[in-house]
Amino acid sequence: MGASTSKKTDVRVVTATNKNLAELVESGKFRQDLFYRLKTVTIDVPALRHRVEDISLLVERFALEFTRSNDIAYRGFMPEAIRVMKTNPWKGNIRELKNFVESIIVLEKGERITVEMVERHLGVEIKEAAPNPALPVLMNQPPEAAERELILRQLFLLRQDVEFLKQFATQGTIIPSQMDVPMIGQESESLTPIFHINDQSEYFIQNSSIGDMSLEDLEREAIERTLKFFRNNRRATAKSLGMSERTLYRKIDQYGLERKIKV
Repeated sequence: MGASTSKKTDVRVVTATNKNLAELVESGKFRQDLFYRLKTVTIDVPALRHRVEDISLLVERFALEFTRSNDIAYRGFMPEAIRVMKTNPWKGNIRELKNFVESIIVLEKGERITVEMVERHLGVEIKEAAPNPALPVLMNQPPEAAERELILRQLFLLRQDVEFLKQFATQGTIIPSQMDVPMIGQESESLTPIFHINDQSEYFIQNSSIGDMSLEDLEREAIERTLKFFRNNRRATAKSLGMSERTLYRKIDQYGLERKIKV
């Protein structure tokens, strides 16, 4: 490439596809010359549902790799659970199996995977995916945008808690719960909450701050304060902020927070 002399090299090209290339060549959707250059030794790999004897080995490999790289407790799959997994059609083959193994380990929080867990999670995956109003953010947006929105919401909640604590410390006022239950030895009339309403009470960010900060500033502050709150416990921090530990590590490096956080 770009040189005036020819050089020889010895390479081996391995290609894989889940398409029928011969049919694509006939329909003109794949180049015939490229097809015959690649078609030297052909190995047909059966679908995962036709080689269920491999599932137990694949599950163990995927589980060990995932738990070791993410520092997650792993207690294994029950034999009955593996037998149930062998009856699943696995239309997505290896990729679907790997995704299922990783997700069930995370959702079951390191518990030994039982047949009931497998049946429950397989049943959930079969159902059509629909928007879940119970999620903290709508998932019809890119992962980065959803992640940033979660961080901003967490920051706003932290700021709201601080304001309530300041009000309690300065005024000595007991802030009752929504149930308005009186304390022992006190009358319910004495538990009247004090709320100050102003023109900015509907906003989490003061108007004076608008124009002087960016989303990166809010994200950095949310991560830094949450790390300090959980005494640098990254797993608790990631869970509180609604992000993965891997993403939290990346954000800490991005903002250079590791040396700044002091408990």
